[in-house]
Amino acid sequence: MSLNNISLNNPVRIFYHYLRWVLANLIYGNPSADMIVIWITGTKWKTTTTNIVANWLRNAWKKVFMFSTINYMIWDETFDNNLKMTSPSPFILQKLLKKAKEAGCEYAVIETSSHSIYYNRNYWIDFDVAVFTNLSQDHLDLHKTMDEYAKVKYRLFENLVKYRRKPRVKKISIINLDSPYSNVFLQAIADNIYTYWLSDGAQIKALNISYWQDETKFEIKLPSNTIKISTRLKWEFNIYNILAATCVLISQKIPLDAIAKTIENINWIPGRLEEVSNNFWFKIFVDYAHTEESLKSVLSTIKQMEGIWKIITIFWATWDRDKTKRPKMWNVVDELSDFIILTDDDTYTENSLSIIKDVSKWIKRKEGENFWIISDREDAIRTGLTVAEPNDIILIAWKWAETAQITNAWPIPWSDVSITRKILIEMENNELS
Repeated sequence: MSLNNISLNNPVRIFYHYLRWVLANLIYGNPSADMIVIWITGTKWKTTTTNIVANWLRNAWKKVFMFSTINYMIWDETFDNNLKMTSPSPFILQKLLKKAKEAGCEYAVIETSSHSIYYNRNYWIDFDVAVFTNLSQDHLDLHKTMDEYAKVKYRLFENLVKYRRKPRVKKISIINLDSPYSNVFLQAIADNIYTYWLSDGAQIKALNISYWQDETKFEIKLPSNTIKISTRLKWEFNIYNILAATCVLISQKIPLDAIAKTIENINWIPGRLEEVSNNFWFKIFVDYAHTEESLKSVLSTIKQMEGIWKIITIFWATWDRDKTKRPKMWNVVDELSDFIILTDDDTYTENSLSIIKDVSKWIKRKEGENFWIISDREDAIRTGLTVAEPNDIILIAWKWAETAQITNAWPIPWSDVSITRKILIEMENNELS
């Protein structure tokens, strides 16, 4: 019997994953025992926070291993993550950790999903810091309710002090106090607990925020000091990411001046409201907006930009997993977009046309009323770019920095950014019919 035929929460499936992690750890010799391991979890912002933390540590002359949804790093080399998984196979992760140990890495900064925690994929990795970014609806095909989803995430923090202690290394818990679920995570025991937020109530918070065309300026208020920040990472959500990363670095005793200096040198994280430059006087953004809250945050942020004419959203028809998200996300798209183009993402085992039919019924407007269904993703992007006018904004959502698209038959190479640039060149050369 194939594992695919076993339900997601079947004890057989859970025990199978548990055995894989035990075996992987035995094969590769528990390399995490010789590094300070930082787990970062949450529905949104994990990848950006993971990349910021890793780059800050590296710029503080620490040797770092990092694994995120979009990329991974072993000291001074960075690679694309082509696995299409936030948390890889235990054999892959333990193998990479061993390579990192052999390269002399002192830190491991790892993004982890609720699936990874639920299936014990974090088992036998001795970790020292746990970071919670936020919680919004996702993966309810597995967790069923938001409370159960929060409980699974909480396991990471609950296990923090249960894993082996390393000499002179404290157990650190870092929590976004802005989340309505923060009280769940504050129950966990740790040597030090850091909280962050954009306003009063947290130990570390952002004050005096000002948004400029090419940068954001604000102050990070600490209990006994203040750091002045100037960053090219735009938007409010990146302030949250910077605050979380700041908590990590302070917990590791990185000098404050090094924190401020490093953030100035980070331009963007691939696929996170990444702007694709062009010569047509409109703006193009690629983003991994895959929950109701993240999509609403991105579109609301875009609507605040001055001088825009209309928003064209090229969006997805999701596959297999939590189908209860579909009407909620499409209500957001319908409400906050002027033009909508519905297209394919990863279909996996679902039929493309059936997905599109299911999703489109939640759109209030009829097809042809500033709403098109174009299943071929390249054609959808091409249509969005060719109908755009100066001062418009095109949002290409969901696939972000992925390098493959999963169809019913097989994966195909894919990049939203590369396809967009290719179409822009065609437009500049008047090659579009």
